[in-house]
Order: sequence, then C-alpha cells, then structure tokens
Amino acid sequence: MMSMKQLSLAAFDNPGIRGSVVAVLLTALAGCATLPTSGPSGPDIRSQIAKDASQLGLTLVQVKTVNNLPKPPAPPVAFRPDYSPPPPTELVGPGDVLNVSIFETGIALFGRTAAIGTEGNSNFDAASRAERFPPLRVSDQGTITIPYVGQVNVAGRTTREVEVQLRQALRGKSQNPQVLVSIAEGLTNSVIIGGDVAKPGRLVLPTNREKLSEVIALAGGNKGEVRDLVVRVSRNEIVQEFRLSDVLDDPALDIRIYPADRITLLRQPRSFTVLGAPGQTNQYPFPGAKASLIEAIAIAGGSNPNSGDARAIFVFRIDRDEAGKETPIVYHFNMMQASNYILAQKFAMKDKDVVYVGNAVANQPSKLIQLLSQLFYPLVALQGAGAI
Repeated sequence: MMSMKQLSLAAFDNPGIRGSVVAVLLTALAGCATLPTSGPSGPDIRSQIAKDASQLGLTLVQVKTVNNLPKPPAPPVAFRPDYSPPPPTELVGPGDVLNVSIFETGIALFGRTAAIGTEGNSNFDAASRAERFPPLRVSDQGTITIPYVGQVNVAGRTTREVEVQLRQALRGKSQNPQVLVSIAEGLTNSVIIGGDVAKPGRLVLPTNREKLSEVIALAGGNKGEVRDLVVRVSRNEIVQEFRLSDVLDDPALDIRIYPADRITLLRQPRSFTVLGAPGQTNQYPFPGAKASLIEAIAIAGGSNPNSGDARAIFVFRIDRDEAGKETPIVYHFNMMQASNYILAQKFAMKDKDVVYVGNAVANQPSKLIQLLSQLFYPLVALQGAGAI
C-alpha cells in the first residue's frame, strides 16, 4: 500500500493536477487578503478608533498602569446615612385599625360588661368594668369616633398619647376612666415589599431600625440568585436601585428602611459578550457577583492560538457621565506584557461589556495552507485510488 507522501508525489506527477495546483495557488495568493478572518486586527481597530473618535465620541485608553484603569463607580447618594432616632413604632396614622378599651369604676358611663382580669387576682377591683369597642379604623382625615366624645383626631400621635387624649376627653363624663389603646392592624408603621421575595406584601416593621437586608430577610429572603437581583427602594418621590450583592458586601449601602417605603426585588442578570478570535465567541453571564477581565477571557477560552492576537485585547464599554450622557470608551490590553495580567485582574467587568480579541495579522498564511489542504486532499486521494 502506498503512503500518503507517495500518494501526494504521484498525484503531482500528473500534469493535469500540477496545472490545477499552479492555477489555484496563483489565484489564492492574489486573493490572500480576502480570506475569511475573525475580525479586524489590533492595528485596524486603533486606526479606526482614531478616525471615528470625533464622530462617535470614542476614547481609546491604552492600559499600561493602574492609573489607566476605570475608577470604581461612586456609591448611590440618594439615601444618605441617617443616625437620627427612628420614628416610634406605635405611631398612629390613617388606615390603622385600633383596639380601644375603657376601664371604669363606680357608675359606668358605658355600662357594665364582663369583668376582665378578675380571676385569681385579689388586687383587682371587682367593681371595675371595661368596655371593649369594636375595632376602630382611623379615617383618611386621621380621626376615630368614641361614644360620648365624638370624633377624635389621633393621626400623628402614639398610642400612649391617644390614651391620654381619650382620658382627658372623658373627664367629667366618667368616674376615673382608664384607657388602653393598641394597634390591631398597622399601615403607618409598615412597608410594601414585592418582586423576587418569598413572601411579598405588607410588612410591619418591628422596631423601625431594620436595614434593607433585614427587611428582605423578614419577607422570607430572596428567591433568585443574589448576583442577578437589583433592589429598588422608593421613598417619597425618590427612587434608588442597588445590586443586592453590593448591599450585602457594603454596609454603607445597607440603608435603614422607613415606614411607607416601597421595596422591589427585580431580576436583572448581568452578562458580557466575547467576540473576535477567542476560544469561543458567546454571551456569558457573570460567574458571580463580580467578574474581572482575566476571568472573562478565561471563560471564553482565551485567545485562539491559531487566529487570535494576545496583544490586541479590547474592552468596549458605554459609560454615562454625571449628566447621564453616554460616553463610549475602549480599553486596550497587551497581554504579551506580564504586567497586564495583573491589571486585567483589577479591571472589573460591567454589564453589557464587549470583549474583543483581535485577529492576528500573521494568521493568513496558515489559513491559506488550511484552504489548500482542503482543496487538494480529495485530488490526492483520488489519484491514490487510481481514479485519475
């Protein structure tokens, strides 16, 4: 049996095959620049950015030192730390439902109802009686109605202040009345939490000192992955969003929650795209709460040794300035320099970043050889089989 080398030589001894080879070679060499590539090379990108910089507002940053790395984003400042005392938990407001009990001795203004607390308590006055009113809902005007008293404005007062207020209103009408007020259903001292939590709905704050992470825990915790969640807090007319992973990592972002706040957990997974000549082009989710450029390149399989150029690693990013205007920036890393591996570890990826691995300028001859091999291998095989 003939070897592959013998087959190749025998094939090229055929004048017809030699003529075909020469013709194809001339055509391939003439059109070498038109061979398919994985994208522009590093010099092509730099020249195009320089050409279109003024039109598109592009900025090219050659990353060579730590000073060339983007600065970490400033933390949100909409809700600044507040060290003032929290509002009282027993504050009464419109929509709250109150339990009101009035204790009387002697001649009872509200009649004699069943005695409470008398069993087994020798110190309790057996003549004392209590009138428990049906649950009283505070009106939109902040009032409740008590017999023999009328409408009483209770909004903005604590339950203790309401007790004193009712006791004073009953003086001269009842003999030494004692009043107890408690909140049966509290709207004033509650928040609304929804979205990707285990128990969405209205949540009453136990102490009014709860922080954002604690309120989420009281609602049963988050259901989705921490890395994919955004927490939106609405307070009055101010709306602020935080990555849940940042809230858990940075105590300064774990803000104190106030009554009437609205909290929503939204699923917003982050991703980056790798194009050009890496090991594999694709859109990748963040592997964790954070990701560095070196991790992004590794996830994509690194630079393709046959077609990629490690000196041409680019990160295309669209930032926003303080006024909200979009500012496109391109960061260039030369991974043939050892220091850039350290800098790439410090470079934090952002959502929707595009990593581009430049096409190597010297990969065209190898592609030409691969193309010729694909073209002539069938001829060689046919010649060896005696078909030519």
